[in-house]
Amino acid sequence: MEEIKLTRFGRGSGCGCKIASNELKALLESSVPKINDSNLLVGNQYNDDASVYAINNTSAIISTTDFFTPIVNQAFDFGRVAACNAISDVYAMGGKPIMALAILSWPLNKIPASYAAQVLEGARHVCYEAGINLCGGHSIDSDEPLFGLAVTGIVDIDKIKRNHSAREGDYLYLSKPLGLGVYSAALKREIIKPEDEQNMIDIMTTLNKLGEALGHLKGVNALTDVTGFGLMGHLSEMLIGSNLSAQLKLEDIPMIKNIEYYTNQFCYPNITTTNFNACKDQVEGLNGMEFLLLCDPQTSGGLLISVAEEDLPAFKEITREYDKFGCLSKPIGRIIPKSKKLIYLE
Repeated sequence: MEEIKLTRFGRGSGCGCKIASNELKALLESSVPKINDSNLLVGNQYNDDASVYAINNTSAIISTTDFFTPIVNQAFDFGRVAACNAISDVYAMGGKPIMALAILSWPLNKIPASYAAQVLEGARHVCYEAGINLCGGHSIDSDEPLFGLAVTGIVDIDKIKRNHSAREGDYLYLSKPLGLGVYSAALKREIIKPEDEQNMIDIMTTLNKLGEALGHLKGVNALTDVTGFGLMGHLSEMLIGSNLSAQLKLEDIPMIKNIEYYTNQFCYPNITTTNFNACKDQVEGLNGMEFLLLCDPQTSGGLLISVAEEDLPAFKEITREYDKFGCLSKPIGRIIPKSKKLIYLE
């Protein structure tokens, strides 16, 4: 019997199926007044990666949910990728994950339940690596496969990292290379090379544990992970919230190897152009085909880090242990004063 390929059962894949940022903004508008709760330290005002709630004067819990359609064909790997992606939101807040619940939607009339069991098993392996249990969840029978986690974490209140607190002069770093969306599109079109498919899976199943370590470094002023809105989208959120701009050096932004083989064939997810249209008026120098990578939706992508110059020695000491993909040896750019444009590429 031919093995079932999961990517054939969804329109999008991974974080490439996210709702566009402008549509999401309209979706979140509400006339319901917000409850005044001083313990809610982080809500959705600045598009942070997770919510944070104080449980006493020194500690807080982190809460987040993330799920999507298959981005890889193997069920076990789908579970691993989805789990890594969901847990990343806790790390992006500088926190430590402590438990997870599964969210499973499965078309039992199209794909056997045994595949869903493999998805859950893959998630359990990643949760074990993160030092937590997959302790429950919810499942439904539906038309399209979906999987993800609701993750709870913990963080010291004085170590919470936000995405809108960058400071002028900070250096910007990216912990994983760009191009995961292009690779996923190539996989869906069945033109990806086996070695590139394995590289994609290796990157997407690497936990962003670095974020928890960076929570202890005061000079990390802003932190977020790069997912469905691409580098340009998530950096824009950081800059808008911080009321600053950024200068990036294109040649220093890490890209996945062999990526030109696919971009030269105009292989990219549909959301790439949506991401481009959302940011193009605020980016100077985004004039060529580089948008295919700078606006590429990442699934379980890397951390985008804004760190003070005086703390670079400590930052480099911490990141040495976590730099699996060789991306953290040099910055991709720097935070500059608020200018006419948000982002300047050179």
